[in-house]
Amino acid sequence: MTGSRSPDYVLALDQGTTSSRAILFDRAGQMRGVSQQTFAQHFPQPGWVEHDAREIWASQRAVAQAVLSEQGVAPQQVACIGITNQRETTVLWDRRTGEPVGPAIVWQDRRTAAQCDTLRAAGYAADIQQRTGLVIDAYFSATKLAWLLDNVPGARAQAKRGELAFGTVDSWLVWKLTSGRVHATDPSNASRTQLFNIHTQQWDPALLELFNIPASVLPQVVPSSGVLGEADAAFLGAVVPIAGIAGDQQAATFGQACYQPGMAKNTYGTGCFMLMNAGSQSVSSRHRLLTTVGWTLGQGAPTYCLEGSVFMAGATVQWLRDGLQIIDQASDVEALASSVDDTGDVYLVPAFTGLGAPHWDGHARAALVGMTRGTGRAHIARAALEAIALQSAEVFAAMVADAGLPLRELRVDGGASANNLLMQLQADVLGVPVVRPRVTETTALGAAYLAGLATGVWRDGAEIAALWQVDRVFEPAWSADQRQAKRARWDQAVQRSAGWAAPAGEEPAL
Repeated sequence: MTGSRSPDYVLALDQGTTSSRAILFDRAGQMRGVSQQTFAQHFPQPGWVEHDAREIWASQRAVAQAVLSEQGVAPQQVACIGITNQRETTVLWDRRTGEPVGPAIVWQDRRTAAQCDTLRAAGYAADIQQRTGLVIDAYFSATKLAWLLDNVPGARAQAKRGELAFGTVDSWLVWKLTSGRVHATDPSNASRTQLFNIHTQQWDPALLELFNIPASVLPQVVPSSGVLGEADAAFLGAVVPIAGIAGDQQAATFGQACYQPGMAKNTYGTGCFMLMNAGSQSVSSRHRLLTTVGWTLGQGAPTYCLEGSVFMAGATVQWLRDGLQIIDQASDVEALASSVDDTGDVYLVPAFTGLGAPHWDGHARAALVGMTRGTGRAHIARAALEAIALQSAEVFAAMVADAGLPLRELRVDGGASANNLLMQLQADVLGVPVVRPRVTETTALGAAYLAGLATGVWRDGAEIAALWQVDRVFEPAWSADQRQAKRARWDQAVQRSAGWAAPAGEEPAL
């Protein structure tokens, strides 16, 4: 650390899809203050999702200043800044003015889906997955950036002259924090662009050519944990090192202290986001999971992760509330589901928008099967919670098969991790303990830890792991036979939903 800076606090900037937050953590890894501000979502056409990058910056700056003011913390007490961010969202700006030249295209945006279809049809999928660990999809940044270059008037010519800068949201924030002195990203975010070779840890020339991206727009790739620049005094009132960056899901995995291969976390939100530490060697998935860079510490080797997601988790409970109207608020689902001992052999397959890994069936549709005259709303509520747990178990089974690593426990966070019945069901269907930490703000905590490691707030991963504290452990209560029978029955239910919306003649045989 520099000068007389007192390492009392680490400031985490947590830039999400709907809000910007700033959280202060102390040396014990405890939250000491939080400020949050929402910003506008723009939907100019069906399937298009945009943000105003200027509003992202303004909101992030405002909450950072607010949390210090509200807690009476002087900027000189902030040892460093860590950044975590919504991933894949794409920003393109003018290097001279520091202003965006078009909208920020959000990770949810589907405007480039047809371009992705074309690339798949042309046979590029295997090569792209080998280089990047990703499947071809509009989710990632490459086609979004190409769209901006082709559709913002004059952008491609400006880019060729070296006048434009591209970045995911972390790069945009670093640029603004440093008044344009630093244009950088970290490997966890770079690995979500579909332009980064996860084996060479470099921007891939063949991919830049394929997507028609000039190298001049790209940020420098720096370690996830390492001082990369300094935030101007105009930002907080003192010069503060920027020392950590990671995409939100990788940051949460780091915040959960999943530092050994085979350790995994599941974030229960609208969907479920699952990451497993795969170690220092990248793992090629046979189940269309994603291989991603988790983080890099200083000049050390990257840690790789396998990533999978469940489309409908908390969203399934929202459907019980808003669609079926069998609960008044989402938190009511636990008591209702607990009022019966089991589902009465009822299964809900929440394939409202298709099924993801390991099925990848976009034509699947939701199914509620096994009902009798004795079925009530409590059985359906319990079936909804079981569905979240069973879907997650399918993805973890794929991860274990891909990585060749046993799952020994699952660390959990996100809003629905507060549901004790759901966590118990998750332990039962996985057959391993489910562990909920005391601090569930693991995304921001991971960014803080990455920054603090680089500035001497924490010595090493062992010290951080010792700070991680358990709130509750859910031990599996089912026998192996019960678990096997439940998952086999679930497989039958999934087959009932398969291909339901497929064009005539393409339905799968049951």
